[in-house]
Amino acid sequence: MTTTTASAESGERTVRKDSPGAARGPRRTGRLKRIGLPYLLLLPALVLELLVHLVPMVIGIVMSFKELTQFYIRDWGTAPWSGLDNYRVSVDFDAPVGEALLHSFLVTVGFTLLSVGLCWLIGTAAAIYMQDTFRGRGLLRALFLIPYALPVYAAVITWVFMFQHDNGLVNHVLHDQLHLGDKPAFWLIGGNSFYALLTVSVWKGWPFAFLIVMAGLQNIPGELYEAAALDGAGMWQQIRRITLPSLRPVNQVLILVLFLWTFNDFNTPFVLFGRTAPEAADLISVHIYQASFVTWNFGTGSAMSVLLLLFLLVVTGVYLALTSRGRRTADV
Repeated sequence: MTTTTASAESGERTVRKDSPGAARGPRRTGRLKRIGLPYLLLLPALVLELLVHLVPMVIGIVMSFKELTQFYIRDWGTAPWSGLDNYRVSVDFDAPVGEALLHSFLVTVGFTLLSVGLCWLIGTAAAIYMQDTFRGRGLLRALFLIPYALPVYAAVITWVFMFQHDNGLVNHVLHDQLHLGDKPAFWLIGGNSFYALLTVSVWKGWPFAFLIVMAGLQNIPGELYEAAALDGAGMWQQIRRITLPSLRPVNQVLILVLFLWTFNDFNTPFVLFGRTAPEAADLISVHIYQASFVTWNFGTGSAMSVLLLLFLLVVTGVYLALTSRGRRTADV
């Protein structure tokens, strides 16, 4: 009888162990591990993002409300609070500081619009041209991506040598060979500095547009072009009626990214012109650097940076609202 009872208890434990309730615990634990693992893997990136971007941004906002000059560099926390004085100085366009900031802002807007427009136009034209199969297409694609693949400093320093007044390649070709102009031009000072900066920016940025548009063209079915050709549509009609409408979602993201990159570009003008950019090429990123690290007025420079951040946030929000409304209208 004792043996029978022990066997029954052992069987009961076995049933309990194999029951759905007993298996639900390990299964739930495994599910939690699967759900939590992606967040655990993202944790290092989130911490680095917090340390590299968010914390300095908060510190910069705090600095914009302080009278932080060279006298408080060693212990900036002891700098007296100035309230909104730094912002008033920055937006007072009748005063020298505000007038210079407004000029730099207008130069940056014009430069950004021209650079983004040319990058998109050249990149789209090259991507459409590369859709046809011909000998050497792969090599040509690789050559097109060289400006985007080169390090910024190496590429811009090369352009600095090319823009030299006496022995630069640009003046040698334009003046000595093509005989354009009475004398060699100064490209790194004066009014021509804007065109030099625009040339380098477009040369460096259009391969990115080419790469993105070329990837977007892969998603357009070839049957659409075949049907349009059978209906008698020419190349320009196919681009206008098929290619550009199909690339609208890609172009919306591409233009926004190019705008933000170009408007915030600091490396290109800094390497091209140095710490003090010419007045014609005084981009706002270099202007804020000069206001902070050349004049040692970090409070005013921080206020300018916050104003730039607010402007970009507003432009991005308006752009996304307009493009999403246009997308909904097109879907309807």
